[in-house]
Amino acid sequence: MGDLKQLLDKANSLPSGAGCYLMKDKNSRVIYVGKAKKLKSRVVSYFNQSAKSIKTEYMVSHVHDFDFILTNSDAESFVLENNLIKEHAPKYNIRLRDDKSYPFILVNWEEKFPRLEYVRRPKKGKKRELFGPFPQGSNISMILRVLTKSFSLRDCSLNEFRTRKTPCLLYQMKQCSAPCVGLIDEVQYAEEMKMALGLFQGKIKAGRTINKLKERMMILAENEEYEHAAIIRDHLQLLEDFIRQSFDQQVESLEDDKNLDIWAFYEGPEEIDFSVYMIRSGMLLGQKNFSFVKGELIEEMNEEILQKIWQYYEGSEELTPEMIIVDREASELENLAVALQVKVKGRMKKYLPLIEMCRKHAEESQRVRITNEDSVYIGLRKLQELLNLKERPRILECYDIAIWQGQSPAASQIVFEEGKPDKTRYRYYHMQTRPEGNNDFAMMEEVITRRVAHGKLPDVFIVDGGVAQVNTVLAVMREHKLEIPVVGIAKSRDLTRGDFKSKEADRTEERLVIPGRSNPYILNKNRSLFKIIVSMRDEAHRFSRKLHHKAESKRTMSTWIDDIVGLGIESKKKILTNLTMSKAELAEMNITDLSNLFGLKIPQAKALWEHLQEDKDQED
Repeated sequence: MGDLKQLLDKANSLPSGAGCYLMKDKNSRVIYVGKAKKLKSRVVSYFNQSAKSIKTEYMVSHVHDFDFILTNSDAESFVLENNLIKEHAPKYNIRLRDDKSYPFILVNWEEKFPRLEYVRRPKKGKKRELFGPFPQGSNISMILRVLTKSFSLRDCSLNEFRTRKTPCLLYQMKQCSAPCVGLIDEVQYAEEMKMALGLFQGKIKAGRTINKLKERMMILAENEEYEHAAIIRDHLQLLEDFIRQSFDQQVESLEDDKNLDIWAFYEGPEEIDFSVYMIRSGMLLGQKNFSFVKGELIEEMNEEILQKIWQYYEGSEELTPEMIIVDREASELENLAVALQVKVKGRMKKYLPLIEMCRKHAEESQRVRITNEDSVYIGLRKLQELLNLKERPRILECYDIAIWQGQSPAASQIVFEEGKPDKTRYRYYHMQTRPEGNNDFAMMEEVITRRVAHGKLPDVFIVDGGVAQVNTVLAVMREHKLEIPVVGIAKSRDLTRGDFKSKEADRTEERLVIPGRSNPYILNKNRSLFKIIVSMRDEAHRFSRKLHHKAESKRTMSTWIDDIVGLGIESKKKILTNLTMSKAELAEMNITDLSNLFGLKIPQAKALWEHLQEDKDQED
């Protein structure tokens, strides 16, 4: 199809009910998913002469056809839209990027003597009590250790707990009550655990927890146990600071709301920021912040905002509170409430101070980010300008080759979307050792050729190297008739080895090699772009070298293992191949140690030991 008139005619034939629509390009790939109360009106608006944003115009120019799905209600289409976005990952839908890997504190009451566990993806259970989520960067791991020591709770694994016969050193240091050997009964231990958990159960219970520790500190001081009393004093300081930060934020009056999130927004000149305040039992656990470019929103801003909130909670029951307060009119939140199946309310008078505080946080986050050029959009727009692209690149892929003396060559593929790592799309590439040894260019050609065959290509390819490496990738693009931009990242001293002769060859500035540009672009000129590109290169280095070292270790280990298959330990080859110890480290072990390590009989272990000693003597 593709013709605007044909698309408009098809849109005019659509039903008027609620549903979702899927815009497709000439290759039938879904490039945009939207929802509407009235399908016909919404889809027609894309193809008629009505005013549209630049982003929408550009998206429409790539639409070749579209499909639609009817739903029973607007609320149902709200949920369906998100499912379709997850399934197709359309290029023009702005997705909320959040790994949802928040720290939680878990107490498993199925165990007689449970411990305070720090978890990121907790499993649900009737007797599993969960506290959180706590934001990334919080000091909750420190608080957890302090509570465990202060109330002498178990800190060992369940396996160690069950096998221990005598109290450990922590008992001697008065940091554990030794439930493993029955020095505290189950009821008393549970009381200590509940007192520790009071810190996360509202201001009143948190105060009781603090008072209990103060009481113990005074008793220890009266008994002249000054060293132990001083430890509790230091712990108290940390816990009181934690409580002060959590409750001195106008949340005291909300203690009757067990679980609550507050959402507010700030619309700047070019970007919009979302902030969410997470409140549990009257305690402000922390906040998260997200941002988007206003000009790239295709739907109305209010619809986009509600969709992003849904994406944040979808699939994360432990993250979803009992109530959500949104800085919007209550009438606009009906679909979100139905989708989440929890209370979702708008600007209620009781919450206005917190809403304003949350909105102020969003505003300040944007101001600080833009002032310091930390916004990824600043860097990506600069890359768009440098490459003369029609739209801002969203998906970047960076490649690096790891090889030493021609052995175990490996390559890495690193993917950043909207300036942030997408580790689900990282890839390793194993390659065959070449007769000529080190040949970075041939390796890069092989990797990019293999990558192109998989489809769903990025907006920009980035290679670790100078002009020669860039030209190698460009040749692959020409061979496959692709017009994807290619750039290289290299220090000035590396560039002098290629076609470009830098006048500042003694400096090591990070530079972006751009085809058709006489001089590389100095990345220091744009802090945001520098951070994105250099982070990708460093990540590619780390990833490729990790695979290379693993492959090289396996190769060298397998080489000498092949020499000892006649020693009667053929069945142990797999164990040896996966061993992390080096051959030299194994040679330092005695026969008994080798026997225990690999489960060998003494004659087999002796044969292995003798073989290792022979090689050791030759090396010496």
